[in-house]
Amino acid sequence: MSLDPRAGGATDPRAGGATPRIKAGIWVSLALRMGNADGRYGAVIRKGDPDAGGVLVVLRSDKQVSVLSQVRSGEGELAWMRATGAGPVDDETADAYIARQVKFDPDLWVIEFEAPDLLPPFEAKVL
Repeated sequence: MSLDPRAGGATDPRAGGATPRIKAGIWVSLALRMGNADGRYGAVIRKGDPDAGGVLVVLRSDKQVSVLSQVRSGEGELAWMRATGAGPVDDETADAYIARQVKFDPDLWVIEFEAPDLLPPFEAKVL
């Protein structure tokens, strides 16, 4: 089962009405616990709407950063895209992207993980 951090009801009609949904705040807590259990420590950088906020995930290695943003796959399943591009970026580029997204969506959560390989600590389909 894929956990969808966007709330809005028990199902997602775009996915045939069968995709389970959980509140964003609960999903963030779960992702942080998974990261901590795997040695990929995480923190909430910005709290969003606890029920229906979207989530950006910042993956940080020593000097490189990648930001993941929630999207839907062609099949309507939750997926993630490397919002700052296919390759890693510097802090300034990541911060500028996050600031633009927060202006667009004030309900947005931003969480960050230590990720030497720039991969998320939770099960994720990265497009």
